[in-house]
Amino acid sequence: MPDFRSFCQPTEVNPEIIRLDHAESHHLISVNRAKKGDPVIAFDGNGNEWECICIEVNRNTAVLQVKAQREIPRLPFSITLAQALPKGKSMDIIIRKATEIGTAHILPLESERTQVHFKGEREEIKIEKWQTAAIEAAKQCGNPFLPQIHPIQTVSEFITKTDTSYDLKLIGSLYPEATSLKKILNHYRSTHQSFPENVIWMIGPEGDFSPDEMQQTLRADYKPITLGPLVLRSETAATYALSILSYELLNT
Repeated sequence: MPDFRSFCQPTEVNPEIIRLDHAESHHLISVNRAKKGDPVIAFDGNGNEWECICIEVNRNTAVLQVKAQREIPRLPFSITLAQALPKGKSMDIIIRKATEIGTAHILPLESERTQVHFKGEREEIKIEKWQTAAIEAAKQCGNPFLPQIHPIQTVSEFITKTDTSYDLKLIGSLYPEATSLKKILNHYRSTHQSFPENVIWMIGPEGDFSPDEMQQTLRADYKPITLGPLVLRSETAATYALSILSYELLNT
C-alpha cells in the first residue's frame, strides 16, 4: 500500500486525472516529499478511493493519474458522537481519534458547564478546522470515510431534536445507577435478537453534564453507561467510549 494518501473532491464520477487543491498539494509535495512517479491513494471521504501515480509535482496543484478505482463498503454499524465542547485543543484530539475509530457523525454540544463558546464566524472557522483535523486523521489511518461534523448546538436543543432513528442512545455517566456497556448490549440483543446498527454516545465536558441535563437525557431514553471507577478527561472518555462500543459491534 502506498505511503501517500491525499484527500480530493473530483467533479467527475470516474476521473482519469485528479488535481489536488493547494492544501493537499502542499502536504503531498512539500511535507511528504512525494516525487513524480510515486504511487498515491486519493480518497473523497465517502468511501471512494483511486490508486494513482503522481505525474505533476507542483506544491500548488499536484496532478495524479488514476490507475484504478474502488468503492470501500461502510461498517455494518453507525456510531454518532455527541460531544460537549471541552477546553483548549481537546476537541481537535477527539475529532482525530473519532475519525481513526470510524465514527460516522460528530455533534459538538454546548452544555451548562461548557467553558468555550463559538458563535457566527468563529463557529464556521472552528468547524472548518475540525474538518481539517478529520482529513489529516483519515489520511494517517487509512479511513476512506470522513465523519460528518454538525453545527454546534446546546444540549437542550440537541435533546429536543435527537433523531428517533437511533437504535440505542448512550451517555457516559458518573452517576451510581450507570451500568456497563456490555450489559446494555446484551439486554438489547436479548430483546431485539440482534445488535444495534445505529448508536449515539453522549460525552460530557469537564465536570460532566449538569443534573438538569442528565435528567433531560434520561427522559429522552438515554442509557447511563459507566466508563470505569476513575474520572476521565473529556478526550479520554470520548476515545474510550467509542473504542469499546466499536469493538463490541465489530465482534458480534
